[in-house]
Amino acid sequence: MEADARYTLVGATLIALVVAAVGALVWLKSSGSRQDVDRYTIYFQRQSLDGLQVGADVTMLGVSVGRVEAYTVDRRTMNRVRVTIRVVSVTPVTPQTEAIVQRNILTGIARIALTPPAGASPALLTAVSPGEDFPVIPEGQSDIDQIAGAANRMAKSGAIALDNINELLSVENRIAFTQTLAAVRDITSTVNARMDKLDELTLTLTRSAADVGRASRDVAEQVRLVQGAATPAVSQLESTLRDASRTLARVERESAGVAQRFDAALEVSTLELGATTREIRATAEMLARTADRFAEPRALLFGPSERQLGPGERLK
Repeated sequence: MEADARYTLVGATLIALVVAAVGALVWLKSSGSRQDVDRYTIYFQRQSLDGLQVGADVTMLGVSVGRVEAYTVDRRTMNRVRVTIRVVSVTPVTPQTEAIVQRNILTGIARIALTPPAGASPALLTAVSPGEDFPVIPEGQSDIDQIAGAANRMAKSGAIALDNINELLSVENRIAFTQTLAAVRDITSTVNARMDKLDELTLTLTRSAADVGRASRDVAEQVRLVQGAATPAVSQLESTLRDASRTLARVERESAGVAQRFDAALEVSTLELGATTREIRATAEMLARTADRFAEPRALLFGPSERQLGPGERLK
């Protein structure tokens, strides 16, 4: 009897637990269905969905705002995955919001992260495109994709660089490079051999510069001495020039007076010379007549003839 009583108690307890569990499940399901949620569609084409499962978190700024409800390969293009998510209706999903896949490095479990809206109180994404069941959130570009793209570009650049290096290190280029190194070595040897001469030339130029400096100082000193000695001579020369200027002015004034007196004397002399000339001419005519008279003695005794008379003279 006691064993049967225990079995009855255990069975009743189990039945009560099962009923409680079923009731909890029903309550949770009903409460979840009553919760206000929005559904969106995301098409992933550039990002891998490794580690993404149904029920995975959907986050915004690190806060869980929803779950992944379903995902499948899009049959219309066959190169992208169609993911359906549900998020709490108060989540500010805008037309500028983008979705990226974030993956835990250690566990490999992926989740979908939504970018926050830009600006204050933006318009929410509510428009449904033709042929879609829910609004479509565009796919973004994750940091890992950017790093991978940069790594791919770097790898391509490295491959191109290696090809260029291989082309540069061809047999012909290696031979030319070796010859160039030999030529550079010869030039270096020649330059080293001539460095001593250059040092000697530099030393000579330095000494010459020092001599020129000393000579310049001596010349400057001589110039100062000459200037000092020439200053009195210059002063005396200036005084002499002033005296000469005054003398020339006085000579000019006296010359002007002498010229005036000379002109007056010349004029008087000219007049006197004219008068003297007339008298000499009259005297000469008189002497000529007298000589004519002495040439004919008859004229002395009887007087001059008519042909010996001068102009205006008559015989009495």
